[in-house]
Amino acid sequence: MMEGVSRGAKEGGVETYGVTAEFFKRKAICVVDTEVRMDTWDARLFELVRLADGFAVCKGGTGTLVELAVVWEMLNKSVIAGKPIVVVGDFWQPILDRVREVEQGPRPSTEDRAWVEANGNLVYSAANAVRGGRTTWRGS
Repeated sequence: MMEGVSRGAKEGGVETYGVTAEFFKRKAICVVDTEVRMDTWDARLFELVRLADGFAVCKGGTGTLVELAVVWEMLNKSVIAGKPIVVVGDFWQPILDRVREVEQGPRPSTEDRAWVEANGNLVYSAANAVRGGRTTWRGS
């Protein structure tokens, strides 16, 4: 997936970055213009968050789940602002639904609703990625 995104960006004339970690013992793919090498996977994750203007989350495993959770929580606690996050397809919808049951569900009147997700959705959904066009985000 990341190689495809990087190739598409290169073909569009955009400079590409690869944030890698010594922990994984792999270097950036050949289409990356600039490799940013971090020591640990968590340092890599926070560097990705720092560098990104927004996040598109595709179907994935536990690593992708961790990345989604960290970015979502940072948005929820207003640690990072103005960085949209969208999940592509319906793969993550059951997880979004379960978390929102807790975050947006009934609370005692004395409980603080200061967290952003408690007052509205932070993660958007897109049915698919559209090449060379637009896709509509849903507030789910």
